[in-house]
Amino acid sequence: MGRLIYDHIGPAVEIDDRTLAHLQVVITTKLRRHESFTLSWTRPDEFGRTTIWIHPAIPVKFDFDDAEPTDLNRAWIQRLVDSANNGGGIILTGEHEDTSAPVS
Repeated sequence: MGRLIYDHIGPAVEIDDRTLAHLQVVITTKLRRHESFTLSWTRPDEFGRTTIWIHPAIPVKFDFDDAEPTDLNRAWIQRLVDSANNGGGIILTGEHEDTSAPVS
């Protein structure tokens, strides 16, 4: 289980290493381009959702428990990129979740 540490405030967000590796690719690409966006996920307790504003001036750290990098799924990265590029920002979904359903 990896951790996303954002702005050194608040607790680290625990995310499995595989998901975190995919997020790292998308987040670092957006930040390298000086693009701000939101990142949203459902909390593990299933009772809510959290959204944070990602900005190039705010430090972000990716901590992985596994020392070896994971193989990346290009289709998943593309879904996350597409999500990041729309007005709603990145909506963290599982690797094989169907995202074709209309958003209400």
